[in-house]
Amino acid sequence: MNAGKSTALLQSNYNYNERGMETLLFVPKVYADANSSKIKSRIGLDADAYSFDQAFNFRGYLDGELAKKTSCIFVDEAQFLTKLQVRELCYIADCHNIPVMCYGIRTDFRGELFEGSSELLAMADTLNELKTVCDSGKKATMVVRLDEEGNVITEGDQIKIGGNDTYKAVSRSLFRKLTKLI
Repeated sequence: MNAGKSTALLQSNYNYNERGMETLLFVPKVYADANSSKIKSRIGLDADAYSFDQAFNFRGYLDGELAKKTSCIFVDEAQFLTKLQVRELCYIADCHNIPVMCYGIRTDFRGELFEGSSELLAMADTLNELKTVCDSGKKATMVVRLDEEGNVITEGDQIKIGGNDTYKAVSRSLFRKLTKLI
């Protein structure tokens, strides 16, 4: 949250496109439905993206001619990938020699790893952390979920789409204080 993940993705995509290279951008269906199938950054950048749900098969989608002309694959909100989808993307990177860049967060509002994040932490060749800051001035590594009045909540479905009105990036120590979950 607020670390510039989508902005970094869109900038990297622009660099490929500027050199005449074709890319594929993906975003989870829940985000695509809310954002007109676009990856959007807080600073106003956006790009069209294909949507994926939990049944989407990246490996099957990329077989054949599409693989030959694709220079890079970008996945936004990669925490929503399944374990199998992460492995499919690893296959594409290894067997088609196509870079795959995934952008997302590690943990949910309860401090628990998302399935996609867990598998990416295990399988990724490289991890680059984009940093943001907590109101306390410390590095923000966690997120809290807020209700309509701005109160921190610790129960509910793991997935709820929202922006700064729904989530706030905080340090681990502030997460501990606000949620009492760790």
